[in-house]
Formats: sequence, structure tokens, C-alpha cells
Amino acid sequence: MADKDVSQDAPKDFAATLDRLETLVAQLESGELTLEASLSAFERGIRLTRDAQHRLDSAELKVQALLEQGDGSLQSVPFETREPDDER
Repeated sequence: MADKDVSQDAPKDFAATLDRLETLVAQLESGELTLEASLSAFERGIRLTRDAQHRLDSAELKVQALLEQGDGSLQSVPFETREPDDER
């Protein structure tokens, strides 16, 4: 049954993971859950947070690989300074 919970807590995309986390936070903040349900929701939240962090780390590695120059050096391009037209 634990394996079923893990697969249910691992959405296919990052946005779905964030949506699930937001739902869990809202449930926890409502104060209407029992102690056992709160602990279960907290555990699911931890698993989702770890999954989201793994996805972010993986995306960062992909971006670095795409920015790698022919000589092996990396060209740093901060995301904050990109113009909206540069997103293509």
C-alpha cells in the first residue's frame, strides 16, 4: 500500500506536483484534519517536495548542458535578465 501512495504522490509534471503541495498545505492549515491525517499529509508533502526538488535539479543540469560551449566551458545566462522575446 505504501508503494501505491508513492505513485499517487508523484505526478507526471512539475505543475501538478506544486498543485498537490498547495492542496496539502491548505488542508493542513485548515486545522480540520485529525492528528493522524495531518501526519500522513505532512509525509506526502515531504515526498512531493523532494520530488519537486529533484525535478528542479534535473532541469538545471539540462539547462547547463544546453549552455555548454564547444570548448567545454559554460556560458552563464541569468534567467532574470532575459527579455520576453528570448524565450523561444
